[in-house]
Amino acid sequence: MIGEYGYMEEGKLGKPYDLRLLLRLIHYAFPYKKTILLALLLTMLITLFDLALPYLSKIAIDRYIFASSYALRLSAPEKEDIAESLSNRLIESRDGSLGFIRQEDMKKLDPALIHAWKSKGILSEEPFYRMAPGAELDLPDGALQRAVMLKDYSTAVPAETLKKLEPNVLLKVRAKDLTGLGFVALVLIIFLIFSFWLGYGEYYLMEGIGQRIMQDIRLQLFERIQSQAVRFFDGHPIGRLVTRMTNDVENLNEMFKSVMVTVFKDIFILGGILTVLLYLNWRLALVCFALLPFIFALTLLFSSLARDAFRELRAKVAKINAFLQERITGMRIIQLFATEEFQAANFGQINHENYMAGMKQIRIFAVFMPVMDLFSAFAVALLIWYGGGKVISEQLSLGSLVAFISYIQMFFRPIRDIAEKYNIMQSAMASTERIVEFMDHKEEIPEPAESKSPAEVRGEIRFENVCFEYEKNHPVLRDVSFAVNPGEMVAIVGATGAGKSTVVNLIERFYDPLKGRVLLDGIDLRRWRKQDLRSRIGLVMQDVFIFSGTLKNNILLGEDGKVPEALESSIREANAHTFIDKFPKGIYQELEEEGSNLSAGERQLLSFARALAYHPKVLILDEATSSVDPETEHIIQKAILTMAKKRTTLVVAHRLSTIRSADRILVMHHGRICEQGTHEELMALGGIYYKLNRFKEM
Repeated sequence: MIGEYGYMEEGKLGKPYDLRLLLRLIHYAFPYKKTILLALLLTMLITLFDLALPYLSKIAIDRYIFASSYALRLSAPEKEDIAESLSNRLIESRDGSLGFIRQEDMKKLDPALIHAWKSKGILSEEPFYRMAPGAELDLPDGALQRAVMLKDYSTAVPAETLKKLEPNVLLKVRAKDLTGLGFVALVLIIFLIFSFWLGYGEYYLMEGIGQRIMQDIRLQLFERIQSQAVRFFDGHPIGRLVTRMTNDVENLNEMFKSVMVTVFKDIFILGGILTVLLYLNWRLALVCFALLPFIFALTLLFSSLARDAFRELRAKVAKINAFLQERITGMRIIQLFATEEFQAANFGQINHENYMAGMKQIRIFAVFMPVMDLFSAFAVALLIWYGGGKVISEQLSLGSLVAFISYIQMFFRPIRDIAEKYNIMQSAMASTERIVEFMDHKEEIPEPAESKSPAEVRGEIRFENVCFEYEKNHPVLRDVSFAVNPGEMVAIVGATGAGKSTVVNLIERFYDPLKGRVLLDGIDLRRWRKQDLRSRIGLVMQDVFIFSGTLKNNILLGEDGKVPEALESSIREANAHTFIDKFPKGIYQELEEEGSNLSAGERQLLSFARALAYHPKVLILDEATSSVDPETEHIIQKAILTMAKKRTTLVVAHRLSTIRSADRILVMHHGRICEQGTHEELMALGGIYYKLNRFKEM
């Protein structure tokens, strides 16, 4: 569908297309599956290290900083039940009357069971501290009065006893805890170092994969562009195609190198956090999980709004690119007719649309990010209130509460990270949507299932009842039939829009006829391989495109296998040597963009040499002399006469003086051939050709 300013509107493919986009991304990444799996393995290891850090803080607090234990009276009738409930967590005294359990282990028990033990006097109210064997020697006299010797040769003393010690004595008594804290700190540093190097490897691998995938996609896109029929380019502005090859592919690269690993890592972190929270305290974890439905609902709403916003933004960017490409290319016309203000106003409108699309996605982020921060703060407040009460009631250790708070803050970090990456992800998905839509768009001239092309081409061209239209119900050719014999020079003339250039397009098979057949040497062009057909036909157009590079490259167009004699012969036959010899470097002279250092006539002669370099049996000249001066026209006419002696030649011309020597002239009018014959015969007829000549003379 053609939209405003003549640009192709891009349809919204919708959510059912998402799965297809995902499958296509997997298809692009599949050749590098081993490297991606290695990167994902590194991501999992990094995630494990990240998840271990808050748990290390819990261990440091519960096991070493607040290293307290509680005493259980084992002489009670429930001794066997107690021993069975605590399993190997209980350390008995030497006389077997008491058992001691660490505070962090006790928090894993059922609170109802703990309450029952306390009500029966089985569990002590005050905490104890277990000293390593030999540490009791550092205690002052009288401090061991309530000490209990345990079977593992450690000593348990009331925690109140330690509060009365001098700091230097306390450090000696708790030397084991200090050593444990040092070990935890060392493990923490080791984890961070490993995480750093694993992160480096992960980033390097994914960056390399992104670059290679981007290289593959660009190559596929370029090959697809080259394979499209000419009709495809009628509805796709160059700026939009360039956007596909550059911006859209770069966005896809960002998807692979920045988003893919981030998303997997965030999923791993979220899953790991949920698991660890349930392990630490499933009751408190369920309280925190009450926020999850609201978080997921908000995320789904945001993703829906953001997707539409980014699709609209990418469409506006493509519209700007297409507009700029057309206007910059046609800047001479704009300045010639002094339409700068009009064009600036048009660009201002498109630019404003792009601005509004950008502000739309900014507003979405401006709401989502603060709301997520609000949920995070609410979750921490809920933990402090509910979890703090559990710590006070000694149903939860302080280390577990600190770890909970760290994990909850870590839980919201991946969600915020995904949101921050969502602009990249949505931009990449929108670009992927456009790339896939383009890759799946096939508007090609098909190759024959069974090709047929003779070894020797005579150059006979035949049209049989050919009808053609560029747009439906707007015919350009109406039942056209004619033949051009091998070695014959035939000219086609007619008013603008009569269908002359369409005849050329059909012979080159840029299009296929709607009805009828076009034949070369008696074979339908649809049965020729396109490469075989176009290598037999040389085309010289009115508008000559010159590539940046040398004269030689512009003549051979990459076919460096041509022998120097063949190249020299084509240059001489086209009379192109008249200007090539003037350059100091000859055929190795570098040409500027679009051949700006060549005149119109020189570009035309260069196109003759380009067409003849492949030794075509059929030569088509489409308005080849319409934009040159009389002197250059005379040189071109001499070249045409020389070339026409060796091959079938079809000449389309407005300048009737250039085709008077043709063997036959076809006169077209409103898509039909109305007259044909030699110049003299047509002038004598006094019809359309006669009127065209009289008009040109006026």
